[in-house]
Amino acid sequence: MPVILVEKQSPQITVITLNRPERRNALTLELLTEFCVAINVASQQPEQRVLILRGAGAAFCTGLDLKEAADQTKAHATGEMVATTLITISQTRLITIAAVHGAAVAGGAGIMSACDLVVAADGTKIGYPEVRRGLVAGLVMTFLRRQVGERNMRELLYTAELINVARAKEIGLVNRVVAPEEVMDAAQKFAASVLEGAPGALAQTKRLVEDLWWHSVKEDVDIALKYHMEARKSDEAREGIAAFNEKRKPNWVNL
Repeated sequence: MPVILVEKQSPQITVITLNRPERRNALTLELLTEFCVAINVASQQPEQRVLILRGAGAAFCTGLDLKEAADQTKAHATGEMVATTLITISQTRLITIAAVHGAAVAGGAGIMSACDLVVAADGTKIGYPEVRRGLVAGLVMTFLRRQVGERNMRELLYTAELINVARAKEIGLVNRVVAPEEVMDAAQKFAASVLEGAPGALAQTKRLVEDLWWHSVKEDVDIALKYHMEARKSDEAREGIAAFNEKRKPNWVNL
């Protein structure tokens, strides 16, 4: 079964679906690689202007597949691919719309945050539980810091608690909250509004949003990747990931 599905809804709109529903679309090297390929292929088509990103099954995306993440030989490659994926989403000339439902957690929340616009289904849970796994939410923090105030960012990262979509909208993580059955309709309405704009003007506007920051996304991700990889190699990460996979509480004492 393909881990990424690509549907061209019109000459100007492509829908990309994360397709590991049995694992709540957890991120693997295979999925991340094919995801980037799909985005790049769409970006190279001159008539394309909008990407809608969604997840199959019960959740949008629950972050790294911690079974794969437990393999330390893949840690560096996975970290690099998460960074590449977030940069690819952020830097594409296309306007990106996340159609989110169920859960957007850790790297899944990062993918959501890297998009230009977010539509979320009522009942969706969003959060950054990395510290409870002995990890650092460095890569997704690159985008989080651009969208919420510092107090909200600290709360999300330090407490690692999941929030509901009402709270996510309040702090700027999502644009619209709709009923679950209306998520794709709402995303397509956003797409239709985007298509009313002049292509060149929209592309320049997107570039200017990036240029007005002190650092580029690429610079911030490069800094964040160092923290991500340092945490991935730690004893805390090994314990946190093992505890998750074994369905127990981690033991942080004497590590």
